[in-house]
Amino acid sequence: MYLLDTTHCIKIMSGDYELDYKLSNMPDVQIATCLIVRGELMFGIYKSDQFSENLHRLESFFAEIPIYGMNIETTNIYGKLKASIVELFGPKDKSKRRNVKTESLGFKDNDLWIASIAIQHNLILVSADKRILELQGIVGLRVESW
Repeated sequence: MYLLDTTHCIKIMSGDYELDYKLSNMPDVQIATCLIVRGELMFGIYKSDQFSENLHRLESFFAEIPIYGMNIETTNIYGKLKASIVELFGPKDKSKRRNVKTESLGFKDNDLWIASIAIQHNLILVSADKRILELQGIVGLRVESW
């Protein structure tokens, strides 16, 4: 099963031809997303000029696919993932790593939460984010770019 990031959910809800074509050629594929993505999409809807129309589109989309949440295990994976990122991409001097923020390394917290949910549920994360793609295999993360 695949866990879609925010960008891919937007593409599906917007009727992106390339993504629709890809999914139509993968008839047995199962897709899902998570609460973090829903929150990001809701933020976008609240900023939009077509609130009602976009909310309706979002609710229709989310009625069709599973939505994964978070729990204690997710937080443990998140912490391990962030620590791994700092170790791999941060300063080599361990004493300097304590104050490194993953954002300064190009990793957004919401993306790491989404990745943590994918790891927890053994899902393949679908993301076009170049930094997330660099995490392939870290803490068991599987990533594909559609």
